[in-house]
Amino acid sequence: MKTVCPVCTHHCHLEPGQRGLCGARKNEDGKIVCKNYGQVTSLALDPIEKKPLKRFRPGNLVLSVGSFGCNLRCPFCQNHEISMLSADETAGEDSGTAGENGETGKIELIDISPQALAGKALQCRPFGNIGVAFTYNEPLVGWEYVRDTAKLVKDIGMENILVTNGTASLKVLEELLPFIDAMNIDLKGFRESYYRKLGGDLEMVKRFISRAAKDCHVELTTLIVPGENDCIEEMEEEARWIASLDAQIPLHVTRFFPRYQMMDREATEVEAVYQLADVARRYLADVFVGNC
Repeated sequence: MKTVCPVCTHHCHLEPGQRGLCGARKNEDGKIVCKNYGQVTSLALDPIEKKPLKRFRPGNLVLSVGSFGCNLRCPFCQNHEISMLSADETAGEDSGTAGENGETGKIELIDISPQALAGKALQCRPFGNIGVAFTYNEPLVGWEYVRDTAKLVKDIGMENILVTNGTASLKVLEELLPFIDAMNIDLKGFRESYYRKLGGDLEMVKRFISRAAKDCHVELTTLIVPGENDCIEEMEEEARWIASLDAQIPLHVTRFFPRYQMMDREATEVEAVYQLADVARRYLADVFVGNC
């Protein structure tokens, strides 16, 4: 019997033994389980500005952790080596899939429990660490691990950061909000047609942002891809919408470089990034440019 995964916009209908499009969730005996729970592919002590966050604890470091899997299919993904992996490409398990993953080799995993990760965060505090950032791949495809770890991090008086594409249900968000201090959310663009190209849903992301901004420090990032989301009218609509939530929400307007399956076009012109940032500044107090 098929079981529906409720986490994101895809609502994958999974046969027993089948994985969702994200590669991280699977139907096991009629129950959707998180197969990347505690399975770490990346762990680093990063400057908080790298998330990017400009208006939350600047000048500090944060222990950044990533697993594998993602529920979007951005052809320009800079972390595709892990985000486009699925459970069978890491743990060697044989299973079906509800979607196509990128062609990548197997990658070694480190098993780190929520207790162990919170302990590592505490050990790094003398070096300037303020807590844990869930990042690199899409953390919400394994939101249970984020929740369980974030609770423990808060218990030891440290902070949690979520770097996400915002493609998740409000039920998932409500589970996490009590424990998350700051988020950077990707707002890929402001056209539903563009989101469909990436396998996403603009309205779901807008609902996610709207709710998160009520109870959490939120910053947004838009990567400017030539010929996709680089028109002035689109940026104006985006910035106006963000301002309708709160004109103090910081927006990072960043430059595209050829990556992954999008090696066929040039990097975004620096002048175009600055022009679009200036458009956003008509409505927003804090607009930053990145990768320029």
